[in-house]
Amino acid sequence: MAERATLFEVGPRDGLQNETRFVPTADKIALVDMLTDAGLAEIEVTSFVSPKWVPQMADAAAVMAGISRGAACYSVLTPNLRGFDAALAAGAGKVAVFGAASESFSQKNINCSIEESFERFQPVMDAARGVVPVRGYISCVTNCPFEGEIAPEAVARVAARLRAIGCTEISLGETLGKGRPERVALMLEAVLGEVPVAALAGHFHDTGGLAVENIRVALEAGLRVFDAAVGGLGGCPYAPGAPGNVASEAVLALLEAEGFETGVDAGKLAAAGEFARGLR
Repeated sequence: MAERATLFEVGPRDGLQNETRFVPTADKIALVDMLTDAGLAEIEVTSFVSPKWVPQMADAAAVMAGISRGAACYSVLTPNLRGFDAALAAGAGKVAVFGAASESFSQKNINCSIEESFERFQPVMDAARGVVPVRGYISCVTNCPFEGEIAPEAVARVAARLRAIGCTEISLGETLGKGRPERVALMLEAVLGEVPVAALAGHFHDTGGLAVENIRVALEAGLRVFDAAVGGLGGCPYAPGAPGNVASEAVLALLEAEGFETGVDAGKLAAAGEFARGLR
């Protein structure tokens, strides 16, 4: 039997969050339903954040209420306790907190230091314990738009702390798409000294055309969960020059070529990608 790898679909949230045109709620729901039908096991649907900061996600509750739920786990981003409570009420199967390995990026992205971010996470972790699993994101695991290269040890420290406070999975975000495979390998070596490989996921941007090669490095290191956005949508509004999450279609092709079982229908995923690109 082939070894399983998981495609963690972030398109509906990370892919659409910084689109300037508001994507109609019905279209967001339709996209999630297409991804469910394609067999994605993990779908990040939306984020319960202030509409002041992310207007695109103002309809989070409506989207969660409208999707046709299948076998997938439907997760949402929750930056604080208020967001967590709303996510729970909306039926989220998993929630996520968002941090960084760079002090400058932490300030730009979530308006606080790394230390302060953990203070914010704690109430969410306390409320989630025994109720719902929490995923922890780390941005800038190789490069920062403000600080340049990030030391692998800095990433390992943040990953270890997220694991210690109760995150069941930690997504390592190569936010700029500039991290070369050798840098990714060094980062993973440091993180794996602190966190078991089964608790890690890779999140790569393809801005520099390196995402697939970086995923190969992560596969060799033992990672089996990879974030991707259908149609290659999205990026981060606080990371200038980093517009492209790696496309789910490309990651699926790689995983299948490497002999992994994913449970995803490539044809249906391609159709979802075409629909997603039309939402821009």
